[in-house]
Parts: sequence; C-alpha cells; structure tokens
Amino acid sequence: MLLWLADYLNYFSRSFNVIHYITLRSILAAVTGLSFSLIAGPAIIGRLKRYKVSQIIRDDGPKTHLSKAGTPTMGGIMVLLAITLSTLLWANLKNSYIWITLFVTLSFGAIGWVDDYRKLILKHPKGLAARWKYFWQSVIAFCTATFLYVHATPVEIQFIVPFFKNYTFYLGGFYILLTYFVIVGTSNAVNLTDGLDGLAIMPIILVGGALGIFAYVSGHADFSSYLAVPHVVGVGELSIFCGALVGAGLGFLWFNSYPAEVFMGDVGSLGLGAALGIVAILVRQELVLFIMGGIFVLETISVMLQVASFKLYGKRIFKMAPIHHHFELQGWPEPKVIVRFWIVTVILVLVGLATLKLR
Repeated sequence: MLLWLADYLNYFSRSFNVIHYITLRSILAAVTGLSFSLIAGPAIIGRLKRYKVSQIIRDDGPKTHLSKAGTPTMGGIMVLLAITLSTLLWANLKNSYIWITLFVTLSFGAIGWVDDYRKLILKHPKGLAARWKYFWQSVIAFCTATFLYVHATPVEIQFIVPFFKNYTFYLGGFYILLTYFVIVGTSNAVNLTDGLDGLAIMPIILVGGALGIFAYVSGHADFSSYLAVPHVVGVGELSIFCGALVGAGLGFLWFNSYPAEVFMGDVGSLGLGAALGIVAILVRQELVLFIMGGIFVLETISVMLQVASFKLYGKRIFKMAPIHHHFELQGWPEPKVIVRFWIVTVILVLVGLATLKLR
C-alpha cells in the first residue's frame, strides 16, 4: 500500500525510490509488526480477560501448569493482525505470492479460531471435531496446491536437495501432494509444540526469519545464480511477509515469555505453522524447513511414537507427549526446557542457512 504512495511521491522527489528496496521494506515491516503487537497487545489481552477466554489446563499434565489456569488465550489473533497489517502496508500488493501466503495463513488461523471459540467460549470440551479440523485444513491446502501447480513454472515444481548443487527432481503432479503435506504437517506440528510459555513462538521467529533470507535470495537473479538456488521471479517479496512475522512474533513474545500473560491458542499456532509451510513451498526449500524446524518435527514424532506404542503394546515411551512435557516430568524446570529448545532451533537454523553456501 505504501509502495503505491512512494511511487506517487517519487514524481516530486527521487529519494522515495528507496522504498522499493526489499531489504528496507522487510525491516520496516518487522518494526511495524513489533510496534503493533506491543501497542495493541495490552488492549487485546484485556479484552480476552474481560470475556474470560482462559486456558484450560490438563489434569494429567505437569502440576506446575495448574497455576496457568485462567491465563488468557487466543493471543495469536494479535500476531495475525500485526502480520496482516504490516504486510499490507509494506508489500507489493500486485505480487500474487503475498496474497497466497496471506490466504493460507489467515485461513488456517480461522480454523484455529473456530476451534478455540468452541472450546473456550461455547465450552465444548474438544472444540472443533478433529475430523472437521483436518477436513478444512485439507480443503485449503489442496486448493492452494492445485492453484500453485496450475500456475507454476518448471523451476517451481522442482524438488531441491540441500547441500547438493545440481541435485533436483521434477515433481510433476506430486507437487500437489508435497504442498499439501508441508502446509498441513507444519501447521499441526507447530500446534503440538505450543505447550509452554514462549516455546513455539521463538522457533517460529527464527525459522520465519531464515525463510525470509531464502525468499530474498531466490527472488534475486544474481544471488540465486551465485548460490545455486532456484530463481523464482517475484518470490523475494515474501521477505516482507517474513519480516512482519518476525516483528509480530517478537511483540507477542514480550507478553508470552515465562510466566506468560497470554497464550497463542490454535488461532495462532495453526495459522503461523501454515505460514512457514507455504513460504517454504514458494521458495522451494521444503527439506530446509524440515531441518530448521527440527523442534517441530521432534514434537510431532514424539506424539506419533507415543500413540503407536500405547495402541500396539499398551506401554508409553515417554512420561507424557509432546516431548517437552516429558522433560518437565523428568524434573527440568519449564524455563530450562524452553531455552534449550530455543538453542537447538538456533543451531538447526544455522545449519539450514549453511545450505545456501555448502553445495
């Protein structure tokens, strides 16, 4: 939106050309997202308290969590609003990748909102039934995947193997399945991770920021050629979205850090997880997302193993799943679990970024 204003003002002063630089607009998007979260956060939290949109604590969970009862949730609304506003202000709104990413993010956020609303406001114990949740996730993911496939160029349907310079596969119709699984899988993996104060949002920030770097490189013809990264025309604009995500996430972390004043809720975790998935798809870095989001992968695998072991053998592998609860029941204080998971994510993100050069 402001890019159009800059184009108009450019007739009066050439200095407004600087707004066209993606790097500057990414920084401004991050600052805008952060500012909105910090300014609007107290009002949103106050409104959630007023309507008693409070966290429900599991009786079989760590006893230290019982004190969290009554903490406002659905705070993910704050993050999604900040991202949307910031992106609309600073991104090139003629860019289709921006609209696709916003559509997926907000659609999955809407599914999470319905789940939270039914669970916390209408007091339905299970919220939105799992079958309906996955149904609507599947509809959105398949529609998005099909749209992208129909309009894709050959380079956008390649599967890139990190650390190898010329090791790619043409996916053809399998692109639709891959896109579906990445979007839905990442969304639900982030949802499983969101169980401790600040545990999910910091990895989201770190992975989102790294994907913004990949978007910038992929959208820049010279950089993508030098680093042997697929050049996708126009995808660099997603750096603005990722910048907004980083800023909004940091603003949310201000209130979500231990001890949390507000929780993200499904509206945030499902929406932000889907955002990471669709950006990774568009910049052709699905395997790199798998590496950088290793914490999300670990949390998901721990749940799958726990369920499979209990159904097959009647025994549990972990004291509790997802695995962050297992470490708590092992005696780790909650802040230690959180910070150690953050440290692991920093390492994994650096490994993912290393794939830009190590080919």
